[in-house]
Amino acid sequence: MVKRLTKAALLTALALILFTVEAQIPPVVPIPGVKLGLANIVTVYAMFAMTPWEALAILLVRIFLGSVFAGSMSAILYSLSGGLLCWLVMLPLRKLLTEKQLWVASVFGAIFHNVGQTLAAMAILQTASVAVYLPILLLSGVVTGLFTGLCAQFALRRLQKLTGTK
Repeated sequence: MVKRLTKAALLTALALILFTVEAQIPPVVPIPGVKLGLANIVTVYAMFAMTPWEALAILLVRIFLGSVFAGSMSAILYSLSGGLLCWLVMLPLRKLLTEKQLWVASVFGAIFHNVGQTLAAMAILQTASVAVYLPILLLSGVVTGLFTGLCAQFALRRLQKLTGTK
């Protein structure tokens, strides 16, 4: 129990570090919501290396603390809607996909993360006009999801070799 809690705490800290580092990088594309999502590497890794509930706890703590650290509590609704939808999509995929297909779960997770954030924006702003960004967000979700998924897949394999676990 202590070992699992320690691992979850370390992964949460790593996700917060990645979130903070990414916040310092200027946007590459001037479209709201398009970003690399480095902290999602940890979420995807946790979905396959730990229980789904531990991954959810890491995700929720990272979203809350990341919003506090960034000083943007209003962004918590966007992060929560995207993060929870991402987690819900990856939940069945973790049973269907192998560790060599972890990147596939990440791509789907990233796509649905963008869908969740767009739905949140539509609800908060009370307009469907923000959906005009969705095609670009979906395309960026495929690209960033592939990148973060491959990073998570690489980390999972390397850590399994280091620890001697499957």
